[in-house]
Amino acid sequence: MPTSIRPDRDAVTLAASGLLGGLLLWLLGLHTQGGRPFAAPWVALVPLTAMAAAELLRRAAPRTALMTGTLALVADQFTRGNLATVLMFTDVMYAAVLYGTPAAARRLPVATLLITVASTIGFLAWFHKPEALLIGLVIGLVSFGPALTGVSVRSHRSAADSARLAAAQTARLAEMDRTQAVVAERARMGRELHDLVANHLSAVAIHSTAALSIDDPETSRNALKVIRENSVEGLAEMRRLIGLLREGGEDDAPEAAPTLASLDALVEQTNVNGASSGLVCTLEGAGDAVPEALPTPVELAAYRIVQESLTNALKHAAPGPVTVRLGRTGGVLTIEVTSVFGSRPGPTAPGSGAGLVGMRERVALLGGRITAGAEPDGDGTKIWRVRAELPVEERTVRE
Repeated sequence: MPTSIRPDRDAVTLAASGLLGGLLLWLLGLHTQGGRPFAAPWVALVPLTAMAAAELLRRAAPRTALMTGTLALVADQFTRGNLATVLMFTDVMYAAVLYGTPAAARRLPVATLLITVASTIGFLAWFHKPEALLIGLVIGLVSFGPALTGVSVRSHRSAADSARLAAAQTARLAEMDRTQAVVAERARMGRELHDLVANHLSAVAIHSTAALSIDDPETSRNALKVIRENSVEGLAEMRRLIGLLREGGEDDAPEAAPTLASLDALVEQTNVNGASSGLVCTLEGAGDAVPEALPTPVELAAYRIVQESLTNALKHAAPGPVTVRLGRTGGVLTIEVTSVFGSRPGPTAPGSGAGLVGMRERVALLGGRITAGAEPDGDGTKIWRVRAELPVEERTVRE
């Protein structure tokens, strides 16, 4: 209910219309009854004016308006009466139910119904004539009818408000889902883009630095050869990613996502890229661990984990062996990549830390586990070990 008691435009319009209509009826000498205690014609203007004042408060203070209107209607029964007073009371009763408190909206229809029934029975018992039923009918039309209409309109408005609120909440939830989907897709694209180009760009950075720092034509020629190979392969990977993102084009369908069957080529490429840094990469257990095709998300995640681990070894590992091991126990695929932990002479590539974050995200999406860090080896040196365990059952894949 509004806190301000200032009447709104509709209330002013109804009050002015009712008052002017009542004055017109009074001037024409049209009254609703006769033989009342206060028979002077002007006395009927008093309840008329009071009812018009109640109309001004119909929405701002419906309870006060109803009390004032009820007193004015009762007072009108002791005068010659005015039809405008009765009509304005029906609107006051309607507004009290529509704009009043929920408790008032529940009680007023019941109260007016009881008053209508009691009045009908009372007048029928008093007059002992069937015409007394008409009095009860008029009372019902003046009180119970407007109250019942107010309940109906209020129920429809409440239902409409609930529907609008539900629609707004649905729209907000849809927008939240869309935003989350966009954020998740951006994160996925970021991981994919990083994994696609980081390996090739790292090799380009290391060999270009070597070519610039070592004044040897043969070394520069070999570095440029490696740079060209990685540039071409990086461009091919970028074209594949763009093909996946493009919504229908004239180009041929993009290549399939890399699988564990491509690890031999990845290891061979790492040996070429890391030869100048003293890295020797080997692959163990690929055939035994993957006797058959795995779910596509699992194979892609495993390939990217190996690729990122080799990229990090190319950037940071000390000269020595880099070993990639695959194993499968039951429904779990194990990927382990180890390299010599320490610094090395010669050019290196800076790291951003995004690779480890991307690997953890990939493993988390599949419900697996991953650890990465330095640990002592048996011969007193330290190694950097990345170990990931991925469920291979299709039902465990979350993405």
